[in-house]
Amino acid sequence: MFWFIWVQIFLLFTTSVFSSLKGNESDRISLLTFKAKTIDPYGVMSSWNESLHFCEWRGITCGSRHKRVTMLELPSSQLKGTISSHITNLSFLRIINLENNSFSNEIPPEIGLLRRLQIVRLDNNSLSGLFPINISRCSNVEELRLGYNNLTGKIPNDFGFLLSKLEKLRLTNNKLEGEIPASFGNLSSIVEIYMGGNNFRGRIPSSIGQLSKLTRLTLGLNHLTGEIPPSIYNLSSIELLAVESNKLVGFLPPDLGYTTLPNIKFLIFHQNQFSGSIPFSISNASNLRYFEIVTNKFTGKVPELGLLSSLQYLLLGDNNLGYGEEGDLNFLTSLVNCTNVVSIGIHDNNFGGELPKSISNLSTSLSIFASGRNRISGFIPTGIGNLINLMALYLESNQLTGPIPSTIGKLQNLNELYLHENKLSGIIPSCLGNLTSLTDLVLMLNNLEGGIPPSLGELKNLNVMVLSQNILTGPIPKEVIGLSSLSQALNLSGNLLNGSLDTDVGKLVNLGYLDISNNRLYGKIPEAIGSCRMLEYLSLGGNLFQGSIPQSFNSLRAIQVIDVSSNNLSGKIPKYLGDFQFLEKLNLSFNNFEGEVPTIGIFGNVSGFSITGNTRVICGGISQLKLPRCSANQNERPFLSHRLKLGLFLGCPLVVVVALIIGLLVLRLLVHRSRKRVRSKSVLGASFGNSFWQVSYADLLEATNGFSSTNLIGAGSFGCVYKGILNQQGREVAVAVKVLNLHNPRASRSFIAECKVLSSIKHRNLVKILTVSSTINFQANDFKAIVYEFLANGSLEEWLYPTPSNVQPDHEVQIIRHLNLIQRINIAIDVAKALHYLHNQCAISIVHSDLKPSNILLDSDMIARVGDFGLARFLPNPSHHPVSSSSSLGIKGSIGYAAPEYGMGSEVSTYGDVYSYGILLLEMFTGKRPIDNMFKDDITLHNFVQTALPEHVEEILDPVLIQGDSSPASTQKYEIQAKISQNQNIQPCLVSIFRIGLKCSERQPGQRMDINDVVTELCDLRDILLGTNVIRM
Repeated sequence: MFWFIWVQIFLLFTTSVFSSLKGNESDRISLLTFKAKTIDPYGVMSSWNESLHFCEWRGITCGSRHKRVTMLELPSSQLKGTISSHITNLSFLRIINLENNSFSNEIPPEIGLLRRLQIVRLDNNSLSGLFPINISRCSNVEELRLGYNNLTGKIPNDFGFLLSKLEKLRLTNNKLEGEIPASFGNLSSIVEIYMGGNNFRGRIPSSIGQLSKLTRLTLGLNHLTGEIPPSIYNLSSIELLAVESNKLVGFLPPDLGYTTLPNIKFLIFHQNQFSGSIPFSISNASNLRYFEIVTNKFTGKVPELGLLSSLQYLLLGDNNLGYGEEGDLNFLTSLVNCTNVVSIGIHDNNFGGELPKSISNLSTSLSIFASGRNRISGFIPTGIGNLINLMALYLESNQLTGPIPSTIGKLQNLNELYLHENKLSGIIPSCLGNLTSLTDLVLMLNNLEGGIPPSLGELKNLNVMVLSQNILTGPIPKEVIGLSSLSQALNLSGNLLNGSLDTDVGKLVNLGYLDISNNRLYGKIPEAIGSCRMLEYLSLGGNLFQGSIPQSFNSLRAIQVIDVSSNNLSGKIPKYLGDFQFLEKLNLSFNNFEGEVPTIGIFGNVSGFSITGNTRVICGGISQLKLPRCSANQNERPFLSHRLKLGLFLGCPLVVVVALIIGLLVLRLLVHRSRKRVRSKSVLGASFGNSFWQVSYADLLEATNGFSSTNLIGAGSFGCVYKGILNQQGREVAVAVKVLNLHNPRASRSFIAECKVLSSIKHRNLVKILTVSSTINFQANDFKAIVYEFLANGSLEEWLYPTPSNVQPDHEVQIIRHLNLIQRINIAIDVAKALHYLHNQCAISIVHSDLKPSNILLDSDMIARVGDFGLARFLPNPSHHPVSSSSSLGIKGSIGYAAPEYGMGSEVSTYGDVYSYGILLLEMFTGKRPIDNMFKDDITLHNFVQTALPEHVEEILDPVLIQGDSSPASTQKYEIQAKISQNQNIQPCLVSIFRIGLKCSERQPGQRMDINDVVTELCDLRDILLGTNVIRM
């Protein structure tokens, strides 16, 4: 009997040993198979060999009793390959941690066989395939982390029923879809749920509100809809609630932070459709650190937040908060008590009033302050220099006035400074050069004046500098134009800068965008610009540059846009520009180029290449340009023959004698006439010099077919305008010749006024003068004429009120021309830009005084040009206030367009032009003249529009503006309404356009809109309609 017992013990022992040895061998083989399918570039698994027991291999932990593998941990080891299905033979495995590697393909479905598994960490790999539904069989799993992979499919509906021990679930940033299962409410042990960055749809299950241990819930970046269930708000354990970037609606609970979510630390609701106000109870959320509700529909005032002692991030941007009035920003004062604040974002709201001076006392930990695109007024507080750790200051697109405080120069850590689109004035402080950490400096669209400080050249980390659309004067400092750190953009356009372009421009070797257009720069374009080989955008237009295009342009092979229009450039057009692979726009218009136009590359793109308005002989090009063909001897100068030389030698003396006799006969008459012309002669000589065409009375007589009535294109009290063809250097040029009616005593003074103005200005949206003539005709009478470029599309009046006499005559069936919505907005922008130039960007401000549709001409590209400066006035300073007008002709505009104060004896002012512009804008979109018969008694175009807004905008709209053709009157209104309903942007944009017209045509001059603001708002409206609303530099 005793012997039998010992035999049984021996058999049990040997069976156990054999089983253990068999299990150990199985684990070893499974691990080696795992290694075989793994790419290990850094030898992390080099110890996995026969020299060591597998329990001693790196990343392997075994149980002390059976020596079976319980842990496989190789995180952050840069491993690649696939996860072998043999891993599921490690039947004692409790922890698998392969996170932060590059494993790919699917998770083995056999993972569901690992019944002892407790922790799975496979996040941040490249795993794909369906969500491993068999993981639900691993009922002991406490932590499941599969985030940052490419998993697809749905979570099983019974997921929550089978994993009752689960505490942490992380599925962030995959491609999972479907609805979140209601069974999640059975995850009674769950503490953290991270499911953001997937494609989940539907509503958030209310059953999640049953998870009493839940502290963190992130569901952002999905497609969830509906409201957040009230049961979730009742979870007092919640510390982090993130539902950003969904389509959720609803309100914040009225007792938020008090009885609702009392322990909340992170509340992240941005990019949804939440509405209502921010509850005042939020001030009780004493643990709140991060509060982000950006891009929702919240309204009302922001409560005081001074009790939120833990607050670090307050991000309220892109809502409708505030009432646009004083006091909206009082909550900023309460933040003085929040000593841990790092970032404040209140941009894109409706906040009004001034920035409180108390912001100077905000936490010195503050690194970002963003309040752009509000209605904030007043000065920038000088104490802002106390925020010594500020890294980004965004105050753009407000109504700030006054100077840029010099204390900003104390912000040594500042990286980004955006102050554009305000009304800041004064000089650019030189102390900005102290901001050596600055990367972005954007000050455009203000009223800054004076020179550009050379100290800005000390900003050795600067990538972006935008100072455009100000009143800056003087030369561009070489320290700035040679700032080699600039890599993204340098924009100095739309100022009054002068001088030559320094050769240091060649140091901008990393720059992609350079715009110095619309200034007064002169001299040659330096060859050094060819060193800027990273340039993609180059605009030098609207200056006074001379000479030829530098040969070094051949190096700009990355260039996409070149604009050198409206200069005095000459010479041949470089053929190599046709070889530029990326060039999309090339504008050589309004210069003096000559010779052959190439046909390859950009030169074959009629929409991307412009050569109009060049005064020399150009030929060739593609047929659409309609240029003359180039002859073989186009540029040769034939020598005089021997016979011709002999004829000239014998005939010249005789011609001289005859000329002397004729000269003596008319001398007395000329002396008499010269006194009358002395004034205009002095004007013309000083203004135009020798750069304009020399034309005689005979030239103009021939050009207009003897001033034939068939060439007549316009007439007024001061004269007539004829279309003509002038022959200049062998090239026929279409011109418009304005012949003054000298029987009108004011015409001569109008001639002088117009010559003075046109000789001192140059802008894309102003009619270009080619030459003038002040001489005598064949009857020895005074003759005065101004020769302009001929604009093929006539006047705006002809487009607004087409008649059979001004339809296109080239068609057998006459087609009446109409302007569409975008064309009208473009024309309105062009005219506003012209006025902005005249009022704010000329050395001496100019008042046009006669703005109306007939004085706005359209070129072949439908670009508007303001013309007829016969009533224009110079103002002695750039002020908008009325000034004395001793040189006035007594007329200050046309009936219906002249400002009402002119009728009461007020002097001319830029305010008067703005009024005329407002009436013009209303006329363009109603199709009704201000002197229409319907406007009588107390009804005017202004109040006709005012009474219709905003609900009845379709009733005042020009019917052809949307229809494009005529319809019976009874159906017009309904067709317009249908068009508006098809595009939800049209109606609010039209209302905004009409309101701009109303603001410009206010009776009180001081209440009228600033013309610079008009340009900005109309451009924004155009971008909205075109779907291209982005930040312009």
